[in-house]
Amino acid sequence: MSRATAIGGIAILLWSSLAALAVVTRRLPPFETLTLSFGIAFAAGIAILAARRRLLRLRQPGRAWGLGFAGIFSYHALYFIALDHAPAAEASLINYLWPLLIVLFSAFLPGERLRLRHVLGAALGLAGTALIVLAAAKTGAEPAGRGAMLGYACAFAAAFAWAGYSVANRTLRAVPSELIVGIGGLVALAASLVHGLAEPNIVPRGVEWAALTGLGLGPVGLAFFFWDHATKHGDLALLGTLSYATPLLSTGLLVVCGAAHAGATLAAAAALVVGGAVVSAGLPRRRGAPLIPPAASNPSR
Repeated sequence: MSRATAIGGIAILLWSSLAALAVVTRRLPPFETLTLSFGIAFAAGIAILAARRRLLRLRQPGRAWGLGFAGIFSYHALYFIALDHAPAAEASLINYLWPLLIVLFSAFLPGERLRLRHVLGAALGLAGTALIVLAAAKTGAEPAGRGAMLGYACAFAAAFAWAGYSVANRTLRAVPSELIVGIGGLVALAASLVHGLAEPNIVPRGVEWAALTGLGLGPVGLAFFFWDHATKHGDLALLGTLSYATPLLSTGLLVVCGAAHAGATLAAAAALVVGGAVVSAGLPRRRGAPLIPPAASNPSR
């Protein structure tokens, strides 16, 4: 299980590059960016599956296709709508409830339990994220957005959508992660329909194509493949807490790229996020009292 959780950590690292790459593609409409990045991920994935003779792994039950598409597409659609209607800082903070929700939801899976250290660790991570997001709003580093309750509602729904998908994915352990390739193709198709109906078409420039390729191969491609494997076989509660490293690492990368500034706020946020991960992980071989009892086991076992 520790190996699968570590693989989920790689997904978190890849997602941390999303903001830096998105800065390059900000001229493009959001659903056009979604279409092109997921399209690149799909094309690369299909090529790899064909080379490894694993295309037949895409032949999976409709439930697996439906869950993956609903989770990935609905999350991105809701989040983009949230950023379009509400102040970006507040929308991002509401959206980053999803790691905490993963920690809480995971307790209701068979054989899982919610421990006090998980809740404390997730709370510390949320506090660190709040420092980063609210500091950006105070300094004017984030666009204000148009401001509407619709945006807040969509950010909240996005958090529930991603957490629900991540936890429900645990019930599909037998489904190979290669299915993410096909789901990426469906997401690209759906995004292209929304783009065609609601957005202007803007032809990407050279550097934008490079960023789109980076998105397709990293945060949109391999990251979802790794996350799928981790949520099926890893420690969900710990993954939820570790996910709070995403905004921290993302901000750090922006600092390195010169698009943000380091300071006391970033240092404090780092301490909270890292501390939360340590608290949530706990000591090896130690078992604390569950905050919520484990789900009832099958009496026939």
